[in-house]
Amino acid sequence: MSYGGYKKLKFKMKTSPFYYVILVLFLIVCGCKKSEQPKPESKKFYEIEAYLQTVSETVPGLSIAITNGPDIVYTKSFGFSNVQSKEKLTPLSTYHVASVSKTFTATAVMQLAEKGKIDIDKPLITYLPYFKLKDIRYKAITIKQMLNHTSGMLDISNADDEKYYDWDKAIADEGALERYTRSLADSAMQSGPGLEYHYSNIAYDVLGDLIAKVSGMPFEKYVKDNILSPLEMNESSFYYPEIKKDLRTSPHTGNPPVLRAVYPYNRMHAPSSTLNSNVLELSHWAIANLYEGKYKNRQIISSATFSKMVSPTIHVPDFNADMGLSWFILPYKGYKTYLHDGGDIGYRSMLALVPEKKIGVVLLSNTDQVDIEMVYFKVLDILLAATNP
Repeated sequence: MSYGGYKKLKFKMKTSPFYYVILVLFLIVCGCKKSEQPKPESKKFYEIEAYLQTVSETVPGLSIAITNGPDIVYTKSFGFSNVQSKEKLTPLSTYHVASVSKTFTATAVMQLAEKGKIDIDKPLITYLPYFKLKDIRYKAITIKQMLNHTSGMLDISNADDEKYYDWDKAIADEGALERYTRSLADSAMQSGPGLEYHYSNIAYDVLGDLIAKVSGMPFEKYVKDNILSPLEMNESSFYYPEIKKDLRTSPHTGNPPVLRAVYPYNRMHAPSSTLNSNVLELSHWAIANLYEGKYKNRQIISSATFSKMVSPTIHVPDFNADMGLSWFILPYKGYKTYLHDGGDIGYRSMLALVPEKKIGVVLLSNTDQVDIEMVYFKVLDILLAATNP
């Protein structure tokens, strides 16, 4: 939050001592108002804070931000960045946000589609001729089917175990994504392309390779230049070595919580998982999507493209939701909501939008032992109760 400059006050000089007492008191009061932290604006924020304070007693750390219209109206952090060091969290503390990353990757693909560099209805092999699976049906997989999880591609079966993602290897070289794409040649498929919903992290990692090849720059740089920087997400990055050490959080597991030995980072899985960000900057992302691709004076995608991304493409019965292009579309208490959660070793995340109310909610935790969906729905219930007549 920034404040405007002080305006010059014009007044006639007076010699009464009482006048100077009044003047000094006035300046003190003004100075206090300029420096104090913003307080919750209504009863709903006190109720949310009381609830999250209770949740925080069982987790190492939790951060929240709430947006209303174009503004961040509430933010708070609870607990510690690291249970051993006891370093307190702040709204600038960065977390691994896991699958919330996919909403950025999908937007990057759609930006390139707007520029005419990608046709999402064409097969992936049009742009990545070296992509191959064991099942010959791979040749028909379109980019759109990868975006809405109907490609039929497999998924990594246990994201909580570092061996499945090789998080412990922390691979960080520029060639990682192409190597990963090429390594899939012996992989099977779960179904024919376009027939069924099967969530696939693998598909999104391959989309990152697509972005890199079509744009001519590394995936992480493309996203930073074309999404993160325009949205003033300056402390956020898909490339973990860029994250400032004094802003990093540590992953935890168990109850009571203990540190995980491995941080979830491997450049092969950047597009599906490795964005590191904080609740304040993810609020910029929430606002941009609430305003159909616009944040302040920057339009990162057109409103028509955003509409495509949040239009139902297939129903997901397990969640009673529809799938757009990366976004889950969930009806809740009479409102349409767009959301995506995330979870990897040591972290849980949620980013959700209520477009009719122009409300955004960001929740981040540095433990894999919190039910982030339950926390989100409790917060949303409080917000909707406060805004409904």
